[in-house]
Amino acid sequence: MPALSLASRALIVPVGIGSVLLGAAVCPAYANNDIGDGNPAPATKVHGDVNDKGTLSSTAQGTGVVIDRTYNGSGPSAGPVTSQSSWTPPACYYAPRYTPAQLQKEKEATWGVDSTGPEWDATQRDRYVEGHPYKDFNKDKAGKGYWWDSFVTPGREGDPGALDCDEETFWVDTGDAPPPDIPQAVTPEMLAQLAYAEIRVPGTRVDLAPANATKVNLPTWAWLDAAQFKPVSVTASVPQLDISATTTAEPVSVKIEPGTSDARTYPASGVCEMAGTHIGEPYARGKADRTPPCGVTYLRSSGDGAYRLRATITWKIHWTGTGVDTPQGLPDGAFGGEQEVVVQEIQSVNR
Repeated sequence: MPALSLASRALIVPVGIGSVLLGAAVCPAYANNDIGDGNPAPATKVHGDVNDKGTLSSTAQGTGVVIDRTYNGSGPSAGPVTSQSSWTPPACYYAPRYTPAQLQKEKEATWGVDSTGPEWDATQRDRYVEGHPYKDFNKDKAGKGYWWDSFVTPGREGDPGALDCDEETFWVDTGDAPPPDIPQAVTPEMLAQLAYAEIRVPGTRVDLAPANATKVNLPTWAWLDAAQFKPVSVTASVPQLDISATTTAEPVSVKIEPGTSDARTYPASGVCEMAGTHIGEPYARGKADRTPPCGVTYLRSSGDGAYRLRATITWKIHWTGTGVDTPQGLPDGAFGGEQEVVVQEIQSVNR
């Protein structure tokens, strides 16, 4: 995989205090280069230097999780999948944020302006400087671990769950697991869930026959070309821990909702499954007398307006990551769109 430049889609996404780093990340399982990237996450101030290869290197703390959207869905109609269950990705998590020197600089700057009050500052000095439990910001362990802190998942800043990560900044030695009583500590599985939140899929517009306007009681064929709805993926990683996870979404079916109760869908459920290279079956000459495997018959004219047909694709989502080679399931996601369908009365001529 070629090195990613500043024009690439890899982002290190900080939340809260921190910075954003553009750089290289792990290559995902699916390489749909024609898909492109999705909408970028909010970015704050960038710190670092651009080298002669055009790659930005960071010297700032708070880099958090790297999000690589190179193989994500794109375009003005692309959007996030919505879990088809009550499950949601985590609203907050813990990950490496500071080296000893960086934490010292951060804390001493706060203490220097007396913004938190002398009592709080004294408590903090006791914790991080005086040895209860840390001594001199753990500078004797420089290069042998990181200070971990909380991050809020982009877009979840107002979520009550974002307040669950209220632990004080804590130290983890390189190679050690974070404390077991902190369930929000970042893991490959959590990275997969964070990547899920960044998945963007193409907007859904089905091909119809007749294309421009259909007739009352005339079966209208509907289908999607699977080539336009390839799998998309997002990779999340934490370079300091050398862990990553790639979450992939694959289209499996489309649900047709005609936009009126005066209609009949094919199949009756309105759910058309993936079959070969298509969801549904393209209409072709000679099929006029057949019942479409995916489609709709409108029983009433749309008058001077149009019905708003909605097509919602279900995306099957799974992940692989560090130490996990067999794909692991995540809740299915859905994303859909609407399009207008004009339905006309069949005109007859009496002689």
